Amino acid sequence: MFEVIIGIATGIILPIQTAISVKLRKALRSPLRAAFATFFIATVFLGLILILSGHSLLIDPIIISEQPWWLWIGGFLGVIYVTGNIILFPRLGSVQTVIMPVLGQIIMSMLIDDFGWFGLAQHRFDWIRGVGSLLILGGIILAVLVDQQLEKQKSKSTDNVKSGMLLPWQIIGILLGMCNATQTAINGHLGEVIHSPIQSTFISFVIGTLTLLILTLIKDRSLGIYQGVTSDQPWWIWTSGLFGSLFILGNAFLSPKIGTGLTVSIVLFGQIAGSLLIEKFGWLEAQQKPISKFKLIGLIIMLMGVLLIKLV
Repeated sequence: MFEVIIGIATGIILPIQTAISVKLRKALRSPLRAAFATFFIATVFLGLILILSGHSLLIDPIIISEQPWWLWIGGFLGVIYVTGNIILFPRLGSVQTVIMPVLGQIIMSMLIDDFGWFGLAQHRFDWIRGVGSLLILGGIILAVLVDQQLEKQKSKSTDNVKSGMLLPWQIIGILLGMCNATQTAINGHLGEVIHSPIQSTFISFVIGTLTLLILTLIKDRSLGIYQGVTSDQPWWIWTSGLFGSLFILGNAFLSPKIGTGLTVSIVLFGQIAGSLLIEKFGWLEAQQKPISKFKLIGLIIMLMGVLLIKLV
């Protein structure tokens, strides 16, 4: 039960961080700059926690030499996921940019559990986990797709999706979701190897920050710090990295304990629940919207799927 509570809380963190990142992106005038600022602040935050708790920021060279190469790519996968969604949004629209990565997360998390990839314990895929996964995906589609389609009909608006072949971009969206689930598994195993999920999360953010630093300087030529500091956005836009670090840390903590599949499932439930709360109460200056019956039913269906998977 403790793990379930942690998982839901971890999921709720992501829409909060997303809402803050929207403001940060406006202040810095670039999604890449916002992503770099988020990763950098998270790295500093986690580094301070490690120092204050008496832990080293460095990894024993023996561990690095003895462990497989893939154990250190979690940060790269995080950057791919973040920047990939930025690229996908204008090509697939808001709904499919949510649905396709979620599908990839579910598929990859179940594969990781079934085969015991990335050093994690095996959790065999059976019909119960299959039904649970379908319920989670169906609940998300109902809460996101159906509800948004109804909103479009009322407002007579359409997503800004470019015409042409969507299938390649849909496949990319699924692959991005698979990268996200893989990062969860890798960070979880790394945390077990070095006996610290906080340190494994720190390593992931260090690698991601360095990668984003290079990408931002190549594309935007500057980090935009002056624009951000002098903008009229609220001070809390700079807390995006704190919430981002807690999200990755929660995943790294849960994955080796309950499996990647159940971790992804519970966190997805928390994400949708958190999004509904933000919209309902208009937190973080978000547009206030009532919780529709479709969103509520979708959330209940997702909960049923999570409970099924947890029973296995």
